[in-house]
Amino acid sequence: MPDPPKSSAYGPTTSDTSFRKTWDRAEYAQKAEAREAALKQEGAERYEAKLSGRKYVPRARTPPDGALIDTTSRASRLDVSANIGKTTLVPAGASLGKRGRGAGFYCGDCDLTFKDNLQFVDHLNSRQHLVATGQTGEVRRAAVEEVRERLGWLKRRREEERRGE
Repeated sequence: MPDPPKSSAYGPTTSDTSFRKTWDRAEYAQKAEAREAALKQEGAERYEAKLSGRKYVPRARTPPDGALIDTTSRASRLDVSANIGKTTLVPAGASLGKRGRGAGFYCGDCDLTFKDNLQFVDHLNSRQHLVATGQTGEVRRAAVEEVRERLGWLKRRREEERRGE
């Protein structure tokens, strides 16, 4: 006579492989089709960009058009020597690694701390920082008329400085 089914304190027993995940083949086939379609679409976009002579930028990693502004030059000089000779109190557990505010040069937009000014300046020019501040990282090409206006302005400013001396 066969033994009655065994039971445990946690409920009825099942096979020793009941903990394994069961795969839904239809769901994964659908995901594979969607992935292949996305790859095909990206390939077509890359090809169109190459034909038109521009750089392909995937839209999934960057904000939609209009959300970013073109990169411009800094309005003021970068003063990395402002804190020389100053004492700053830093909490004991602050800035493990680069995240958070700690001793060194701090970027408030990216919440990163750098130990020397070269790393800090490299970060300010990096794509990560430009996207965090809402810039594209691409510089708009100036027209001839804009260059002439700028040169005229620089010439007038230099003459005014000479008169002021």
